[in-house]
Amino acid sequence: MSKLLLFILFFLLFFFSVREKVHVLREDKGKIPEQPISSPISRALAELVGIAGGIYLSLLMLVTFLEVSVPERVELFSLSVEPLALLSITLALVQPFLVRWYQKLL
Repeated sequence: MSKLLLFILFFLLFFFSVREKVHVLREDKGKIPEQPISSPISRALAELVGIAGGIYLSLLMLVTFLEVSVPERVELFSLSVEPLALLSITLALVQPFLVRWYQKLL
């Protein structure tokens, strides 16, 4: 039951994050030069994966530089995941909402 709840929560966060990115990309259409990727959804997914990858590499370099001991795998609701990858995808999924919130403050 907890795996199903975790999967649904992750899927909802993923869905709303991609939807928010599509919204932002549609608003900024005039500001971004045309690229071979034409669909706002494909651009949002590519950006999400790129951001998660950048965060992952940054965390990996930081952990290596500081020589911090991080477990290889972590059990989360009987699901074995790599902690840095989980943290990076979580931060990438939350990032569009934080950007929207920051823009509203300005």
